[in-house]
Amino acid sequence: MRKILIFTKTAGFRHESIPDGIAAIRSLGNQHHFQVEATEDAAVFTDNDLAAYQAVVFLNTTGDVLNPEQQAAFERFIQKGRGFVGIHSATDTEYDWPWYGRLVGTYFKNHPAVQPATLKVVDSTHLSTRQLPSEWIRNDEWYNFRHDPSPQVKVLIQIDETTYSGGNRGESHPISWYHEYDGGRAWYTAMGHTRETYREPLFLSHIGGGICWAGQMME
Repeated sequence: MRKILIFTKTAGFRHESIPDGIAAIRSLGNQHHFQVEATEDAAVFTDNDLAAYQAVVFLNTTGDVLNPEQQAAFERFIQKGRGFVGIHSATDTEYDWPWYGRLVGTYFKNHPAVQPATLKVVDSTHLSTRQLPSEWIRNDEWYNFRHDPSPQVKVLIQIDETTYSGGNRGESHPISWYHEYDGGRAWYTAMGHTRETYREPLFLSHIGGGICWAGQMME
């Protein structure tokens, strides 16, 4: 059975939803037939240890979480064709590591208060969006980013800034995307702040599809 690693180290803000996220991804593993291991310990970022995994999920990581040797091991992991999944504050992570910035797509800038908003699925063919409605209304913490990742990635979901307050990107405000990068695969969603998020069936299908795509565990 294929195996993924959930990495939850934080050097900045720590989300109280991290345990909920781990539990949710474990349940997805049972559903999609992959094993799940979770750690806060960056020491697993070695060539030997990472070789056991199809993909690594950065679940609400923040700040500077890997040293240069660990960063190099993770780069080699991706270059061998493995997968990366970033959830929510994965974009609030490793600001001084340009390779990671390109992997995840962009960096976090700021956010307004948690509130409902309308999402628009712009690619309904991807494994992570097939189950979603074309317009999806849900409650979360909606990130603004330092730049629009659209030219470098394939956007899956945009947020409609007219349906909430505090957006800063206008008509092009991606929330979820994917791309092939440096030999591997990367998938990211900005959703995932609240504990309740990880009990939403549609959100779980979204991240489950993202994990299966990134880890090449296609269904």
